[in-house]
Amino acid sequence: MIVYDVNTAAIMSAGMELLRQNLGVVETEIFIVNLKSRSFDYTQWRQTQPWYNYSANKILDEAAQYEIENPPLFKRLNLHQN
Repeated sequence: MIVYDVNTAAIMSAGMELLRQNLGVVETEIFIVNLKSRSFDYTQWRQTQPWYNYSANKILDEAAQYEIENPPLFKRLNLHQN
């Protein structure tokens, strides 16, 4: 039995909202169905990623470099962000 406390509920709610904002409602549902149906082990997957042993500073540096090399669409189109 899974026990949910207030913090767990808040984290799950925030996570769902992030998924919806970034993927959309349909894609979020597809993502969740795939996670549930494939016995996905996030911890095992995470350990296979190239960034697994990176420090927080290394991740921030790489994210900053990525943003420079891949500016958001509104910047590429000279639009103002609202």
